[in-house]
Amino acid sequence: MEQDKFLTSAYGVRMPRIIYGTAWKQERTAALVEQTIEIGFRGIDTACQPKHYNEAGVGEGIAACLSRGLNRTELYLQSKFTPLNGQDPQRLPYDAKASLSQQVAQSFQTSLKNLQTSYLDCLVLHSPLANQQEMQQVWQAMELIFHSDGVKQLGISNCYDLTQLEELYRTAEVKPAVLQNRFYADTNYDRSIRAFCRQQQIIYQSFWTLTANPKVLAHATLHNLAAKYQRSAAQVFYRYLTQVGIIPLTGTSSSEHMREDLAIFEFELTAEECAEVDLLLY
Repeated sequence: MEQDKFLTSAYGVRMPRIIYGTAWKQERTAALVEQTIEIGFRGIDTACQPKHYNEAGVGEGIAACLSRGLNRTELYLQSKFTPLNGQDPQRLPYDAKASLSQQVAQSFQTSLKNLQTSYLDCLVLHSPLANQQEMQQVWQAMELIFHSDGVKQLGISNCYDLTQLEELYRTAEVKPAVLQNRFYADTNYDRSIRAFCRQQQIIYQSFWTLTANPKVLAHATLHNLAAKYQRSAAQVFYRYLTQVGIIPLTGTSSSEHMREDLAIFEFELTAEECAEVDLLLY
């Protein structure tokens, strides 16, 4: 099932079907990134947001793997521009007094330096801005980076308003290829947003996937499937997501769980079993 481990975006970017998330790892970041790549992960998600991410640590972990023969082209590396309201004022990665466009450009250059790379596979807007004019300024600045070959595709995160996503898609010259959202019951699992993403070939990425869904993971449906396939409930849930076109992020610090997360491609749920799990997300 090697082919199941990757998909191709609307922009022709090869993306792993499960990605390692690096938020809140602090001083452990470099070692965990190195470990997760050595175990087999080929997708890494980070952000130019010192408040929650040690992006330079991500770069250190990647550099250690590259020094042992890994090729940069084997990795899918995704980072984010975080607006001022999501930053720690004492640890800004760009000039707070600069224009929005300049902030995007400065943040991107900081990411390249932190990650020790000449390009990103995806640049994500960490959250929508307060008004449409600001959104357009930021997105157009990201488009300039795309057109200069600094990044292969663009995305947006924490966008839970379908109208806002539709407006971005309508006005953008470079359409969003990725949407990364918290995946939980409070948003009805983004059903209407995910339908729009499927229609427009936007890849939906989920985070907070296990933490926010203890009831789903404890449900008899998942436990019966876990017993059938001799897997954990988490593995069944992750496998379901990959089979319905969602890329989950996992932020585990456990090497055992890293291996289990990658092992989801060793089995496959039937269409009927996927439908059973789908019923739990209402």
